[in-house]
Amino acid sequence: MADSLDKIMYSFVVEDVLKGFFIHVPPGYVACVYDMGRGVLRKVYEPGLHLKIPFWQKAKLFNTQTLEYNINRNFDPNKPKLMGDQPVVCKAVDGRSIKLEGTILLRLDIDRIPEIWQSIGEEFVEKIVRPTVRSRLRLVASHHSGSELITSKRGAIETEAQQELERVFHPRGIVVENVLFSEIEDGVKTG
Repeated sequence: MADSLDKIMYSFVVEDVLKGFFIHVPPGYVACVYDMGRGVLRKVYEPGLHLKIPFWQKAKLFNTQTLEYNINRNFDPNKPKLMGDQPVVCKAVDGRSIKLEGTILLRLDIDRIPEIWQSIGEEFVEKIVRPTVRSRLRLVASHHSGSELITSKRGAIETEAQQELERVFHPRGIVVENVLFSEIEDGVKTG
């Protein structure tokens, strides 16, 4: 009985105390630290092993790799924290309804991650990315006819959508790497 109690105490010390001193940041991530006395610290911890004050500071990992924001019919709206959305239904300038699917490649600006965590929080996809993507894609589509969207100007429209998204995301610390439409359907009824 005493042997199992020793194992439990040892497990507690190793897991809760010793690991509480360290922040392990894997490749492709950075960490930010929330200090109970000073709030979110401005320092960004790059990959490696770093020290922190246990119980007083909490670390949060952020993915700095390119993130795929997929817009397609397989997206599950019951899981809003996922990176993605259902197809965006837009009205073209000629009144035609268009459904857009594709991928937007995003990345967090490493130097701005403490600011993102402080001002937006961890739910930046739900709060900023999803509503902005919907709004800006509809805005871009409203400047073009249905036939331009479907066939002749797809590359130019992708560039225009990227520029419009960059205009909104850049001040918030989100970098838009590319906008790629995979499917643009005509004749979709809007509700």
